[in-house]
Amino acid sequence: MRAVRCGEKGIEVVEIDAPRGEGVRVRVRAAGICGSDLHLIAGPTPPPTTLGHEIAGVTDDGTPVAVEPLSPCMECPPCRSGEYNLCEKGPTIIHGVFREGGMADEILVPERAIVPLAHGLDLANASLVEPLAVALHGLRLAGQHAGQRVLVVGAGPIGLLSAFAARAGGAEVDIVARHDHQREAAARLGCGEPGGTYDLVVEAAGTESAITAAVEACRPAGTVVLVASYWDGHLSFPAFALCLKEIRIVPASLYCSHGAMRDIDVAASLLARHPELPECLITHRFPLDAAAEAFETAGKREAGAIKVVLEP
Repeated sequence: MRAVRCGEKGIEVVEIDAPRGEGVRVRVRAAGICGSDLHLIAGPTPPPTTLGHEIAGVTDDGTPVAVEPLSPCMECPPCRSGEYNLCEKGPTIIHGVFREGGMADEILVPERAIVPLAHGLDLANASLVEPLAVALHGLRLAGQHAGQRVLVVGAGPIGLLSAFAARAGGAEVDIVARHDHQREAAARLGCGEPGGTYDLVVEAAGTESAITAAVEACRPAGTVVLVASYWDGHLSFPAFALCLKEIRIVPASLYCSHGAMRDIDVAASLLARHPELPECLITHRFPLDAAAEAFETAGKREAGAIKVVLEP
C-alpha cells in the first residue's frame, strides 16, 4: 500500500506492507496536515514512521469513522483516571509520530481509537475532528463558559478551531491573525478584532511574543490557556505582569475523556452540527500521490493555506 514518509529527499510516497495484527482497519479517506507535521519533518530527526494523525476513513464493514490517534497503555494511573493523553508511555502513544500514521491507504488502530461519526458529517471533512478535539480539550480545562470575552492569539487551524469552539460555547470571541486570509476566515466564523481585556485568552501561536500578548490582554484574575506546541523547548514568560494580575496559566495537550465522554466524541458531534466550518478552514485538497506538493503548500501560510488535506 502507499504511505507518506519523510526520507532523504523529503516527503515521499512509498510502498509498504499493509498493516497486520490486532485492531480495527481503517481505509483512509482524508488525512489533514498539521503544523506539528511540518515541524517534525523539518527537525534533525524526522520520524521514520508513516505521518498523519488527523484521520478519517471507513472500517472494513463500510462504517465512516474518525480516529483518535493514540494507543495509551490504559493501565497507568493517568490512563485509569481518563487522562490517557498523559499516559506514562509519553509521546510514544501518538500515531503519526512514533507509531504508524494515517497518511496512507489504510491504518490499523486499537478499537478504543475509533470515533463514530454523527449522521450528516461528510467523511471528506472529518479529519477536522482531531484538531477540533485539541481546541475543545483546552477550552474545557480552562473552564470556558457562556458570556465570557475570549481572545485567541494565533489564527492557524488550532486557533481558528478554538475561536469556533468558544463561540459555540457562548463566548464573545476576538482573534489575533497574521495574514489577511486568516482574518477573513475568522470573520466568517463570527470573530472580531482585538480590543480591551479578556476573561480567557487562548495562546495558539507557540511563541514568546504570543505569550506576552496573551498576558497583556488577559484581565486580572483571568486565564491564559496554552494550546500551541512549543517547539523551541524553553520560553520566557512576562512574570511580573503574570503575577501582578494573578493570571492562571493552563497548559493543554491533546485530548482525553471527562466522565463517560471523550473530547473527540464531542468534536465529532459539534462538527456534524456545523457543516459550514470545513469551508472556512480547508483551503486545499490533494491526492495522496501529491503529498510532497501538499506539504509544500501547507508550509506557505502567507500564500493562503490554512488546512491542507490529503485524500487517498
